[in-house]
Amino acid sequence: MVLFSLVATHADIDLETVAQLSNGSSGIATSALSGSTAVSGAVVLATCNRYEIYGEAPRPDDVEAARSALVAQISDASGLAEPVVSRALVTNVGPDVTRHLFAVSSGLDSAVVGEREIAGQVRRALITAQHEGTASPGLVRLFQAASKTAKDVGAQTALGSRGLSIVSVALDLATDLSEHADWSAKKVVVFGTGAYAGATMALLRERGCSDISVFSSSGRAEAFVATRGGTALTPDTLRVAVAAADVMIGCSGSDTRVEAGELAQVRAASPQPLIAIDLALTHDFDPAVGELPDVDLLTLESVRLAAPQEQAESLSQASSMVTSAASSFELEREVRSVDTAIVALRRHTMSVLDAEMEKVRAKHGCTAAAEEVEFALRRMVKQLLHVPTVRARELAANGQQETYVAALEALYGITVDQPAALAPSTPAAALDAAAECPVDHRLGRESA
Repeated sequence: MVLFSLVATHADIDLETVAQLSNGSSGIATSALSGSTAVSGAVVLATCNRYEIYGEAPRPDDVEAARSALVAQISDASGLAEPVVSRALVTNVGPDVTRHLFAVSSGLDSAVVGEREIAGQVRRALITAQHEGTASPGLVRLFQAASKTAKDVGAQTALGSRGLSIVSVALDLATDLSEHADWSAKKVVVFGTGAYAGATMALLRERGCSDISVFSSSGRAEAFVATRGGTALTPDTLRVAVAAADVMIGCSGSDTRVEAGELAQVRAASPQPLIAIDLALTHDFDPAVGELPDVDLLTLESVRLAAPQEQAESLSQASSMVTSAASSFELEREVRSVDTAIVALRRHTMSVLDAEMEKVRAKHGCTAAAEEVEFALRRMVKQLLHVPTVRARELAANGQQETYVAALEALYGITVDQPAALAPSTPAAALDAAAECPVDHRLGRESA
């Protein structure tokens, strides 16, 4: 199996295109798996400034076909022409996939370097894929390792201690723009009830803000404020809340947005200035809102430009941890790639032994002598399998697993159908146990 990813981020294309690519992202993985045999698994990571699909293909030659299938699905969902989608997505294969996801999960590839929100988004992307049945075993291991790396970076470097996030930088900018920095006196309207809205509520509380109203076009505001506090707004009460607001924060990215003309009417009689913070990828607020008198508009681009630079020492330490973790993951993946071949050799050898023992039992019955013969033969076979097992892992660690597979076919006539991954229905733990070295050298005897 081969890991690959299709990546579109704020670093390469404009956020409008990223937003368009994200349209209909929830069904992309399922559609791709059902529509193409070249896609064995897929996980979609869509955030406010990136759209990435991580996939697994059966063979290296299948990656291009898998990419084409995914591009076609994204084109259908987003309405963008396939050539536009194809140009927007950078393709990573093999170790580059691991390094990129580990860096993303650790906050090293974010608009706000070191932000911690992305780690949670990576975890949720995997959970969603598992729920939809699109996460292959290889992708599960990849995302779990990325989350562990992010946790280690957060715990062991200064990046984790700063607590930076896109929301926190946006609120800092809003504080700088305000005549009064005291958030306890501000009235805030939050649009949306997703992860960013939750993070926004938490940070507003930390800054002393208590007058927070929440609007959701999907009607989820009541359930949202029930666990987080605040006041749920309806379409009827929204106008009054916006008219009195000091700050409004867009986190929903819904089809409904606040238009400049409508806001001007609502705020016509309001004496205080308004700060509008638009954190939604697809814009909760009309960009023309920023041209209204007494209205300051902050966007994701504003946040990116204002994000503080991390210290070189912290970045270097975090980058080293990511590189080391990615290398370790790739080495483990290479070693795992021969597990199926090791199991195939062991099963072949044991089947020969079992056939010979049937002959012994047919001739001598289930006697003590027959049991002694079987014990001796099984011990001998396990000893003989030790060197090929160790050698297989050595070759895999050097990227030469295909040499081992070819040798099995040439010497024993054993054909290994899937030398590079677990079959989707095979539990990883079961195959690991079957592929273990048959001799327990720590105890100086056979493994049970």
